[in-house]
Amino acid sequence: MLEIGTLIDGKYKILDIIGHGGMSTVYLAINERANKTWAVKEVRKGGKNNSSLGKYSLVVEKNILTKLHHDNLPSIIDVIDTEDSILIIMDYIPGESLDKVLKKRGKLPQSKVIEWGIQLCKVLYYLHSQNPPIIYRDMKPANVMLLPENKGIKLIDFGTAREFKEYNSMDTISLGTPEYAAPEQQNQRRTDARTDIYCLGATLYHLVTGQIPNHMVPICQIDSTLSDELERILIKCTQHDPKDRYQSVDELWYDLSKVEDNDKKKQKEKKRKFAAFATTLFLTVIFAGISIWGYISAEKKRQENYDYIIANAADVSDYYSAILTSPERTEAYLGGRESAGLIAFITDDGEMDAEDNAVISKLKAGLDETDTQGYTGSVDVLGKLRASNYDGYQDVCFEIGEAYLFYYNVDVEKDKYSAAASWFQYAQEKYPIAKIYCDVSSCLQNIAKYSKAEQITRMYDEYETLWSQINTLRNDANGFDDDLKLMVWNEIATMIRNNAKEFCEVIDKNKLLNLLDAISMESAKISNSYLQSSIEKLNENIATTEIKINSVAVGDER
Repeated sequence: MLEIGTLIDGKYKILDIIGHGGMSTVYLAINERANKTWAVKEVRKGGKNNSSLGKYSLVVEKNILTKLHHDNLPSIIDVIDTEDSILIIMDYIPGESLDKVLKKRGKLPQSKVIEWGIQLCKVLYYLHSQNPPIIYRDMKPANVMLLPENKGIKLIDFGTAREFKEYNSMDTISLGTPEYAAPEQQNQRRTDARTDIYCLGATLYHLVTGQIPNHMVPICQIDSTLSDELERILIKCTQHDPKDRYQSVDELWYDLSKVEDNDKKKQKEKKRKFAAFATTLFLTVIFAGISIWGYISAEKKRQENYDYIIANAADVSDYYSAILTSPERTEAYLGGRESAGLIAFITDDGEMDAEDNAVISKLKAGLDETDTQGYTGSVDVLGKLRASNYDGYQDVCFEIGEAYLFYYNVDVEKDKYSAAASWFQYAQEKYPIAKIYCDVSSCLQNIAKYSKAEQITRMYDEYETLWSQINTLRNDANGFDDDLKLMVWNEIATMIRNNAKEFCEVIDKNKLLNLLDAISMESAKISNSYLQSSIEKLNENIATTEIKINSVAVGDER
């Protein structure tokens, strides 16, 4: 290493160390006679920097720079081969390297980065235009000097540069800085002008984002204020396959010079589109306001029609008409504060017959509606209700299920439960008791499908299950309104009476009687005079059921 004050070749006095590289040391020197400063690059012979690669790089740099003359490149003044070292005397470049600027400021302004990128393109274009072309191969912020007073940049350190040889398919040495190096440099494949384009793209990426280009993501993901046009350019520069990059640096130079113009065009186009959008939006708002006003008026009229229809409904067709008017509402099915619904209308006489069953079945099949053109089509009113008012849909299904359970006039018990369960199945999410009804129905269906021989062997399991379900129904009924509670209890008594013989074979007679007594005692606590006839009807049913149980039990004892 040269000492401060050393005089080289009688002309160049060493003033200071201004840089260390992997292959060299750089000093500031002065020619006192000419009163001019120079940079001196040294590779010592026999020192730890004296690898064959180091000497090769220094020789390459000397051979290349001595024949190059460009405003953005340093000039070589002298080459001195001493006993201890090889020295290159070259222009001293004042200012800071861009890697130091990055450390101080972080990411740099896009406009400046593009300006420097264009200057570097000019340098590379000059190098690539030599005969043979010179491939720089180590573009990075540390090798770009920013001159004072905004006087531009200079590219330094040509230790890794080489002359391009057309038929040399491999580079014998892997050179370049890994973070900025092209894939072909890492793999020691042949490098060419497209290698420099990759390295320049990686360098510009670092300058404009402040992030080392190890894993490059689109720059607009890092900073949304950056130009998407610049993003496109950098992505193209840094493609893994050289064939997908810019194929010459003058193409890149051209695109960089057009970034600002293209951005302005895009901004103008955005403004034009925004103006058109704003105009369209304004008109849309006006028309939408008119449409909304019209819709609100029409909707208000529709709801008024609905309320009027059910308030004055005289037959089934009126309820159908209301349902078609507003399929999302439930009052036409369940009734409202001042009107009865379809379900109450068809069960008003205390039972559901085949005609009433047809009314409900029509709801499942779809109601006919005639449009303004005279075409008639089927409307899935329950589907519309489910889609727009799922909670109300479950209410309707549960109420229809109960109508079948408590009022359907059929001779076969399982058919009544089967019809009820076909509606209860859609209400189980909101009404847990609906699941019990479905389970009872399933149990009765199973019992009915067995032959007499099968009933003997399988009835125990089925009737034990049915007995468990009956007890669950009885317990759940405690939380119901009095009128519904009475209907559930009455249904329990009827179910036991209709299956008294089988129950007595499976369940102890006293358990059956105790359950009926408990229901009778609970019903006696209901003081609502309006329900007295229902209580009397329940007690008559219980008395008949008890007689049936006792007669079956006596018969069994005989």
